[in-house]
Amino acid sequence: MSAGWVAGPLGDAARTAGLRLFCFAHAGGGPSFFRTWRQALTPAVDVRPVLLPGRESRVRELPYRRMEQLLDPLCAALVPYLDRPYALFGHSLGSVIAYEAARRLAAGGVWPPSALLVSGRRAPGVPARRRAFSALPEPEFLAAIAALNGTPPEVLGQPQLLQLLLPTLRADFELNETYRPVPGPPLGCPLTAYMGLDDPEVNAAELLAWRTETSAEFTLRTFPGDHFYLRAGRPDVVSAVRQDLSRANAATTAAFDWSHHPVR
Repeated sequence: MSAGWVAGPLGDAARTAGLRLFCFAHAGGGPSFFRTWRQALTPAVDVRPVLLPGRESRVRELPYRRMEQLLDPLCAALVPYLDRPYALFGHSLGSVIAYEAARRLAAGGVWPPSALLVSGRRAPGVPARRRAFSALPEPEFLAAIAALNGTPPEVLGQPQLLQLLLPTLRADFELNETYRPVPGPPLGCPLTAYMGLDDPEVNAAELLAWRTETSAEFTLRTFPGDHFYLRAGRPDVVSAVRQDLSRANAATTAAFDWSHHPVR
């Protein structure tokens, strides 16, 4: 089951990296969004994008529409990869999936994450400012997607391709819009929140609200750009990710003896 959910080759770099990073993309996105990160962060970090049903090589599988249905199979697929310190990064919808996976793993008898990095989404307890997209008629839905600037124009201009992708896009937006966090203790790992300064989906106050989701260090980082400020492996974003992971991993290595990790 893990092989279908976790992307990336198993090689020397994966076996020797000091930290594993699970990456969760935006609505409709998949592992290809993080392709450049693997080259940029190797060999210190083994980048493992998560492939949810309904996209890329899993495009014929039904996508999830509710967080509570997604978490059990997702976390079960991640556990075999927790043989070393690990962190989670999520962008937009991926932020709350990464957050809930981190909570579930931390409470589930395995080592907790070294860090959580979230991007481009308001904190879990902050209400949405915009109307829901998922139930809009198709022309309005496509216009809303195009306004976020994350779907290439060549995709939007291909009706057959769009019809293949639309069910997953709608399901992802429904998952995001119906998500409500379950009450529980804050995470115990460092949490860093990222955003583009011109992002119409989130403002600084909504991003700062993530600081209540951890009892450890919280950091806010902003970058020039819109909702998809991080596309194409921007060097300044990747450099910030590298710094945040290095700092968190040093603290984790000092605190835990991973040679006695239960997955090893």
